[in-house]
This record gives sequence, structure tokens and C-alpha cells, in this order.
Amino acid sequence: MSPNTIKILHIDSNNPLLWNQLKELGFQNEEDFTSTKEEIETKIQKYHGIVIRSRFKIDKTFLDKATNLQFIARVGAGLESIDCDYATSKNIQLIAAPEGNRNAVGEQALGMILSLFNNLNKANAEVKNGQWNREANRGHELDGKTVGIIGYGNMGKAFAKKLRGFDLKVLCCDIQENVADANAKQVTLKELQEKSDVLSLHIPWTQETDKMVNADFINAFQKPFWLINTARGKSVVTSDLVEALKSGKVLGAGLDVLEYEKLSFENLFDAESKNESFEYLRQAENVLLTPHIAGWTFESHEKLAQTIVDKIKTIYSKEEIPEVEEKRVTGIGGFFFKTDNPKEIKEWYKKHLGFNTDDYGCTFWWKDEKGDDCSTQWSTFKNDTNYFEPSEKQFMQNFRVHDLETLLKKLVQEGVTIIDEMQTYEYGKFAWILDPENNKIELWEPIDSAFQ
Repeated sequence: MSPNTIKILHIDSNNPLLWNQLKELGFQNEEDFTSTKEEIETKIQKYHGIVIRSRFKIDKTFLDKATNLQFIARVGAGLESIDCDYATSKNIQLIAAPEGNRNAVGEQALGMILSLFNNLNKANAEVKNGQWNREANRGHELDGKTVGIIGYGNMGKAFAKKLRGFDLKVLCCDIQENVADANAKQVTLKELQEKSDVLSLHIPWTQETDKMVNADFINAFQKPFWLINTARGKSVVTSDLVEALKSGKVLGAGLDVLEYEKLSFENLFDAESKNESFEYLRQAENVLLTPHIAGWTFESHEKLAQTIVDKIKTIYSKEEIPEVEEKRVTGIGGFFFKTDNPKEIKEWYKKHLGFNTDDYGCTFWWKDEKGDDCSTQWSTFKNDTNYFEPSEKQFMQNFRVHDLETLLKKLVQEGVTIIDEMQTYEYGKFAWILDPENNKIELWEPIDSAFQ
């Protein structure tokens, strides 16, 4: 189906670019921000797609009445407000946008840690009240600590990336295998609980994660620790957290989400739901509370909308794009290997094989089919290098690719493990993947002229 035949119902307001760009692409937009779920159910059969945030749950009843629905796009990171299994069984495509606010979430999680470690919230309040308590606000340094991340998808990876500037260890735990990258080592939950000084949650709300952080979970940690939750409030049992804060097992907590939050995320709770545990959190000096604003930046507002537009566009552009010869890898970009003595090995290859070596190894020049100059790099690394991580192999291959950004999108769709985000330098774009035997592969879209 072409875009001009697709009717989309927008149930929540979003950044205007989402509406405007869909309109420019030819989609038929309609909005209804006020009708009840039941009222929308009476007309949902007219639409091929809906765009939502979290106003109400898209359940089996709703989906049964949406007889022509082709996609549901949620302008947010998770899909817990949708009966995903039932929607999938009806061939309805589900679209989320974790890529849109992962950076914002990572920044807030880091900010919460630094605020807690340095008593910024407490000290600010005291100074404003005329108190100058330096010793009582002596803080902790993040360097030297171990940060444990549970949930190593878009959000967890973005947070780990923000920790690069600190001299610390980052561990991650995830239900998926081989999700580690250069920024975090994947471990079991037991190991994470044994070694972590800080725990940061980046998990969706599922049956498995509901009330996951309870008394038993907390007490399994070998050391007192700080807790950061920018994920979902219902994953933490508040009363158990409060007891751990009182005993000192949890040294402090940064909570952007709360157990008492409504599904819409727009309100906290009804008056009758208030309890002593929440009152303790409100009064505690070592607790930092924010109203579900991790990921809620001006920049992410736009990024979320753009991500949704791009994904909807992709669905309906498949038939419009003519088949062209696909280019992926175009040549060998480099061969890297570990050695006990990189300098001596380079000298051996220079003396006996004539390699023109420098500090980085040896650059081989050749010409492609068009006659353009191209390079291939040969380099040695010390055995203790972390550049090959999470692979433990002795070597790493580098392949030259035609269009790295497009290739990465295709690899994600094909289920290939992507390590970290693409990085750009004066000599090209780089990304890293793992093959089925956990060999790390470096992908390079080169700018060869930078080496000349």
C-alpha cells in the first residue's frame, strides 16, 4: 500500500514534526486526543495505523475492533501498554523509539549518581537555608567504583557510554547473550551483585521484572550500594527499598520512576494510594526524586518523533524502492592481532618481510577497480588490550564497507550483534559486530585520503 492510502489516528499529542513529516510523505493524519478508549474503539476499524504514547492500554478488546490496523507506533521506549503478543498474532507491526531518548536517559542516570555521591541536592537546600556544612557533605568519587547495569539495550548501552570518562568498571546483566561491548563486561546476576557499588536499572516492565528489586534481591548484594532507577517504577518494591535505606544496605537512591505511577505516566497516584514508604522517600536526604523525566528533554522530544516517522516510512517504502545491487563489504581494511611484544614483532616484519612500519603498524596501498587509492592496515596490539573486547580471540578483522549506516540498519534487522554505536573520525566511520563464534569484526567506511 502506498502512503496516500494509509489513514493514521494520533491518540496523543507529540512533536509537530511527526504529524508534518507524515503529511508530507502522503499519509492521511487524523487526531483524537480527548475521546475515551471505548469511544475510539467504535471507529478504530477505519484506520491503518495509530500513534500513541501511554494514554490507555491497547488490549485484546481494542485490537479485535481494529480490523484494518497495520501498525501501532508508540512514541517512547517501551511497549508495555500494548498486548504485544496478540497484536503480533494479528500481523500488526509494533514500533517503538528507544533510539530517540536513550542519550537523555543516560545523561540523567549519570547526573543522579553524581548528585547522590556529592550530596548536591542536600547541600543546595542547606546553603539556601543559610547553613554551611562542609564536613557533613563530604562526598564520594565515582572513580574506582564498579557500576552494575541490569538491562543492556538502548538505554543501558547509552548510560555505559556516558561512563567512559571515569576510571571505573562497568558490568552488565541481560537476558540476551552476547550484548556486551567495549563499555561493559557481561556477567551473571550473581557476579553483578557481588561486585557492584552502584546499580542502575534499564529494564522494561514485564512479568519477570515486576517487583524484581525486593528484599531478597537487595540483600544478595555483597556490599552496600547506590540504586538508580530510570526504567520502570513497578520493578522496585518501595517498602523493601525503604527498609534497605534505613539499614544502610542501600546508601542512596535516585528514582525517576515510582511504583505508584499510573500507566499513563502522567500522574503519580490517587490520594488513597499514598503510604508511609513514599513519605519516607520524600523526606530522606539521600533520595533524589524526579517525575519520570529521564528521556524527557527538548532534544529527545524531537528525536522520538523523528524515529517514529523514519520507521513508518520504512514500512511503506519497501515496495517503492527499486531493487539495486547491494554493496556491503568491499575489501579488507585491516588485520589486527595480539602479541607479547608489539614493537619487536613490528621490527621482525620490517626486517625480514620489508613492512614499512610505524607506530600504528603498516599501511598497504592499492587501487580499486576505479583506480582510486585504497589502504589496508596491519597492526599489532599488546595481549592485554581491551580493543578486541568482548571477544577474547587473538585477532580482529577490519572490513571496508560501502555505506556503513545503511549496512548497520540491515544487520540490526538480521539479528546481528552490534557493539556500541557508530563512531566517526577524520579517516572514516567505524562500527563493530560479533560473528556467531564471538569474533569481533570492525567495519570501516574509509576516507583513505586522510592517510596520505
